[in-house]
Amino acid sequence: MGSPALWAISITVLVALLVADFVITRKPHEVSMKEAVGWSVFYLALPFVFAIYVWLGHSGTEATEFVTGFVVEKSLSVDNLFVFMLILTGFAVPAAVQQRVLLYGIVGALVLRGIFIAMGAAMLSSGEWAFLVFGLILFISAVKILLEALKGHQDEKDPSEMRSVRLMRRLMPVTDDYRGTKMIVREAGKRALTPLAIVVIAVFAADIVFAVDSVPAVYGITSDPYLVFATNAFALLGLRALYFVLHAVLAKLIYLNHGLAIILAFIGVKLVLHWAHEVWPGIPEVPTPLSLLVIIGVLTTVTLMSLRVSRRREEQEKAETQA
Repeated sequence: MGSPALWAISITVLVALLVADFVITRKPHEVSMKEAVGWSVFYLALPFVFAIYVWLGHSGTEATEFVTGFVVEKSLSVDNLFVFMLILTGFAVPAAVQQRVLLYGIVGALVLRGIFIAMGAAMLSSGEWAFLVFGLILFISAVKILLEALKGHQDEKDPSEMRSVRLMRRLMPVTDDYRGTKMIVREAGKRALTPLAIVVIAVFAADIVFAVDSVPAVYGITSDPYLVFATNAFALLGLRALYFVLHAVLAKLIYLNHGLAIILAFIGVKLVLHWAHEVWPGIPEVPTPLSLLVIIGVLTTVTLMSLRVSRRREEQEKAETQA
């Protein structure tokens, strides 16, 4: 459905929103809950307005595919936020500049996913075998995420030990303290990186990993490159504000990765069935409305289970403290 005019308009709006975000964050400040909630509501409303446009201007099928893809991307983006939280905490990023780091991460993610979307479209145009490849990638990712989830988030590696971060520390000196939003400064006549630059590099490295899972997942919902782009863009745009809204809740979503593993495995199976259907027409496919119901059902279940278990643990810890 992506005509050249629609692509041009969409990219223009996307750039305008990103520029507005950079203007908002030009002066470092701690984000209030009121500000974060306001922007989160705005960015959550946008995709549903767009879905109505797709429904009225194109078809209900494409609108359903967009909404399903958006739900998948938004759920995966929450996992992005958890990793971002680990990185920001691991590098002791000052609260006043955290939103600028998140914004750099979002821009990096958009660029990377744009590249992966183009690569995916090229693969799909060359043959149905691409669906089988995407399906296998998602299934492997699901197994990896599930194994990590079973180990627990406490086993996450120190962000400062990431290869990209260690490489940059070898190439250039790094200052001991943050210098506002500056990433490169002069010290003793030489250029040096600030810790903020190292944090941004760590976030970009994480973006690459997430792009590998994210793009094939949406291609499992729709093969339209424009809709894949739109779902990624809408899901990523509101991450900066959503981070501050969910910051206190993220640690309580202990079963989120279990749910994401199930969703990725489900979409992987859906892609393999689609490939098999093209080869052997008698094999059934998974319809998009059913995919949407399964995804929402899994996310609802793991969220409720996470909050319930977290509440029990808090009550148990409180009881043990009082005893």
